[in-house]
Order: sequence, then structure tokens, then C-alpha cells
Amino acid sequence: MKKKKAGKKSLVERSLKGSGHAKAYIVGESPMVEEYAILCAAKGYEVLVQWNVSMKSAPDFGQASIRQTAVIPVGVSVGIELTNNDPALKQKNLQRLDKALSPTVPILSSSVTVTAMEQAGWISQRHRLVGFCALPTFSEKPLAEVAPTVFSPKETIEVVRLFLGSIGKEIVLVQDRVGMVLPRILCQIVNEAAFALQEDVASPRDLDTAMKLGTNYPYGPVEWANRIGMRNVYIILTAMEQDLKEDRYRVAPLLKQMAQAGPWWKTE
Repeated sequence: MKKKKAGKKSLVERSLKGSGHAKAYIVGESPMVEEYAILCAAKGYEVLVQWNVSMKSAPDFGQASIRQTAVIPVGVSVGIELTNNDPALKQKNLQRLDKALSPTVPILSSSVTVTAMEQAGWISQRHRLVGFCALPTFSEKPLAEVAPTVFSPKETIEVVRLFLGSIGKEIVLVQDRVGMVLPRILCQIVNEAAFALQEDVASPRDLDTAMKLGTNYPYGPVEWANRIGMRNVYIILTAMEQDLKEDRYRVAPLLKQMAQAGPWWKTE
């Protein structure tokens, strides 16, 4: 038992040495890259970022601890992959992280549209990858949904717990399924709101008001769609429909149009 404990402690220490000295490498989609970069930097991490699409004007974080680089340096303590819209590019990012990072370093990867299990199959060090729930503005929440795979040892989960705890989050372990928990429920609510809007049941403002006053939600479905992005709602629902083959995840025609056309309805 003593040897096992010592080994576990050694793995945790090698993978995550603690905020203030640790490096986090974050790659993926805007605005999630920016959100997690700011969050990690605020907790003392040195943060290295890279976007999937070249930014015409990279944001000025105003912090020396955040810098953009396509090179993954030695000494990174945690890798974070934040791509939901492009599985092929997500796979490329994960393979690059897997090749560059030490085998003991965990990779946290958004798994709302592709299961963590499928993602683990893309890399050689499958034990290191753990899925988590990442969508725009979700970084503000104190709770993080984490989805281990059958390849995830207790040591990896503990390292992930330590990292997320160091940036102010409590984790809850959920099954590794497309949509996870909150996105699945939230996107269905937005989808139902889209059906109601296309049938002229109520105005966007009235739908939001009814949900906030009637259920005590912090935001109405239209406000939620604006916050997390209509494209994200659409791809999550589409992924769940393809995975589960259930009609309840059928995307409302109006929602699909808005995901393709751009901005969501306004409540003003």
C-alpha cells in the first residue's frame, strides 16, 4: 500500500506542481480559449494559448502570464483542448498535445459533441485524456462536469481534480455521453423555445420572462442561446440525435436556420 501511495503522489506531483509555477497549454475555439486563459492566469498559472483559426487581431489579455504560441514547450502541467465544432481539427490538436506532453500530464478535452472515449482512441497515451463540459461562459460556473473513460486511472482523475480545484472548481463525475448533463438539458430547452417561436406561441422576450419568472432560471432560453452560441446549441443537438437516434433531439428548423445565418433572436 505504501508503494502505491508513493507512486500516486509522484504522478500527481509530476503532472501538476501547483498554481504559481505550473504551465497550462490551451488550444481550441474562441471565446473559450480566452475564457480559460484568463481564469488560469488569475490563479497563478503561466498560460500558453493557440486558436484553431488564426486571429486577425489576437486579444490583448493585459497579462504577461498569457502568451500565444503554436509551440508546446517542455514543462507543461496540463493540456486543455476546447474544440466543439470541428472533430477533425480536434483530433489533430489532441494528437499534437499527446506527442508533445509528458505521459504523466493530463489532457482535459471538451466532450460535449464527441465522447471522451472516442477522443482517447485518437491518441497513443489514452490514459491521460479526460472529458469535461466546455461551452462559452461555462468557465464562470464553480462546478465542472468531468467524464473519465475506461482508460482513466484514479491517478489521472485525481490530477484533474487538483487542477480544476486550483482554478476554483468543484468536479462532478458524469457518464461519458454526448451532451453530458447541463448542455443536454439546456439545449433541449432552447430547441423547444425555437419550436415555440416558429409557431408564434410567444415573442422572444416573453419566452425569456416566462422561464425566468416561472422556473426561477437565471436566464431565459433566448438569453442562454445568445450566451453559449446558437452554433453550439445546434451541433450538440445534432450530435445527440446521431448518437441516440431519438426524435426528442430533432433540431427545430428555425434553430437550424439561425445557427447557419448568425445571431439569435433579440429580446430587446
